[in-house]
Amino acid sequence: MTIRPRRSVLYIPGTNERALQKAKSIAADALILDLEDSVSPEAKPKARVNIEQAVKAGNYGKRELVIRINGLDTAWGSDDLAMAVTADPHAVLVPKIKTAEDVIHVQHLLRQLGARPHLQIWGMIENPLSILNIDAIAGQKQTTALSCLVLGTNDLIKETRATAAGERFALVPWLSMTVLAARAHGLVVIDGVYNDLRDETGFQKECAQGRNLGMDGKTLIHPTQVETCNAVFSPLPDEIVWSRRIIDRFGLAENASRGVITVDGRMVERLHLAMAERIVAIAEAISHA
Repeated sequence: MTIRPRRSVLYIPGTNERALQKAKSIAADALILDLEDSVSPEAKPKARVNIEQAVKAGNYGKRELVIRINGLDTAWGSDDLAMAVTADPHAVLVPKIKTAEDVIHVQHLLRQLGARPHLQIWGMIENPLSILNIDAIAGQKQTTALSCLVLGTNDLIKETRATAAGERFALVPWLSMTVLAARAHGLVVIDGVYNDLRDETGFQKECAQGRNLGMDGKTLIHPTQVETCNAVFSPLPDEIVWSRRIIDRFGLAENASRGVITVDGRMVERLHLAMAERIVAIAEAISHA
């Protein structure tokens, strides 16, 4: 089982050359090198150059590199996508995915541009139509390079006129729908950002809420959020110990064909074995990062 941790996914503005360099030493699992929201219109060409140079230069270690392009219906989107194919990061994050056809269109463009097969598509889920069509969007994993859904919670709030008050009460159904679709189709799903850098307690609670909902990690707007996010989305020591015990017990010859066994007085099924294997795989990937 090969699993890549995506606990912390940090946005880096493409205009900030110092931040692009500093990100090489930040303990985030993934970096989104941004050409969209954090970059003003007049700065987008320069940001495109900065990001291409940064990705080609490398030295980011095991950090996953993702380029967020501008929408393909904007004046910059096509040039952004062409640059991303040339730079060859791990993935391209496409904003404003609303329908399954949007994913198919991106895949078609990537093929036209000669993208390498390993280049993944990450899709931003940030619009009411994104949520209403989430199963069809996620289902494109079967025929495209779609591998990850990223919640754009700020845009969802804007478009729906909801608020994030009350522990994101209004957003929880939409977040859960996205998690369900991701799990049904074998995708990674990343929670949206937390805007108040001064509110460490609130940030930690929202990370925990995301994990409890089934998110794989959270997008971040500042390096100071990385440590807390990594801690919350990492398996706990007791979880790892228990998972290894389950794996070891199912590994015994007498349990090879059994669907249910007893471990320390607790009934354990093979579905628990699959969960245990994932926890251990994540823990080992983290330890070797």
